[in-house]
Amino acid sequence: MTHTEASMDTLRHAGDELADATVAALFERGEVGTFNTLMRHVSTAGAPLPDGLPDVAREYLEATRVPPSWVDWGEMEKARLFFIDNNVHISTALSFASMPACYVVPRVAKLLSATHGLKYPSKRMAETGQFTVYLMQPDAFEAGSRFIPAAQKVRLLHASIRHHLKRENRWDTEALGTPICQEDMIGGQMFFSMLVLDSLHRLGIHLSTEGAEAYYYAWRVVGAMLGVDQEAVPKTLDEARAFLDLYMVRYMGPSEEGAVLTRQLIDLYEEVVPGTFFDPVVSALIRHLVGDTCADWLEVPRTPWDTVVKAVPHLLGVLETIEDRSPLGAWALDRLGHLTTVLELSSLTRGRVMHYAIPEHLRKDYGVPGAVPRTRRWTPPAATVS
Repeated sequence: MTHTEASMDTLRHAGDELADATVAALFERGEVGTFNTLMRHVSTAGAPLPDGLPDVAREYLEATRVPPSWVDWGEMEKARLFFIDNNVHISTALSFASMPACYVVPRVAKLLSATHGLKYPSKRMAETGQFTVYLMQPDAFEAGSRFIPAAQKVRLLHASIRHHLKRENRWDTEALGTPICQEDMIGGQMFFSMLVLDSLHRLGIHLSTEGAEAYYYAWRVVGAMLGVDQEAVPKTLDEARAFLDLYMVRYMGPSEEGAVLTRQLIDLYEEVVPGTFFDPVVSALIRHLVGDTCADWLEVPRTPWDTVVKAVPHLLGVLETIEDRSPLGAWALDRLGHLTTVLELSSLTRGRVMHYAIPEHLRKDYGVPGAVPRTRRWTPPAATVS
């Protein structure tokens, strides 16, 4: 699939017809409050829907309660094992590469500002991490899962933001496109998949081709669950590279909102890191993963740790050698990665449960049967836009 500027312009003005129609109907009928109150009690797939739920909401939940028919469950299991094997590295990439990448797209940073994202950075980060953890559970698409209800609500949340910004006349659609448009949803999908894989490669993590492809596939499934037009989504990593390159070249740049969001992200993680000695590592990691140009746009401070962080791949290489040669070492590092991820989310939430529309709870155990073999080491596709 080849994405041109003309095709991306079309995506820039497209929303999510099903979710948008559902939200519009709820607002028109004055049923938003009832819907939100009742949905707080639905946290798992397959749970009985509460009495009094508006019919339009019930119809939406029924239509979106199952994953796409084309899902390859073997690939999804590979993705889950890849996530477990690399969970702490993926969390690092999401925090210090994917989120800053969102901020380096001015209209996305402006959107986050317009929807009060500037005031609640820890909430946004925790929701992203929690959503990913739910996705990679073995029962993510089965009865009792927390992922499907979360995906249904995130999709409605996006539609609510589009409805609110347009109704309040707080968004210049002609200049900026539809808020949370199809182009930006696919761009976000690339940030959380392709850019994460790029960052793991930059950190020196040994990725298998099978693992990288499976992880990207899982985010294609996520995109489908979130209402992304599957005809427009890149199907392969090579196509993803072309889309991401074109998207970033078209839109990335400095903005006041992007700099403020980044400063709040840095402050947030400096607060999570015990003491103050290692605080500059946060800025150094962001700069290392997004590059100096983007880091300068985001006003990421330069620190003496910028050079030290470049040694991270060597340290991770030593840890991977231990993991490969020792079953006990592999088990210990997997558990450490799991505990680090949970601790990070707990720190971000200050011990509170994050809400999409209802309370959600992190699971305590992954139940990992094994890891994806490190065969056919993956190398990122070359840049397609100079």
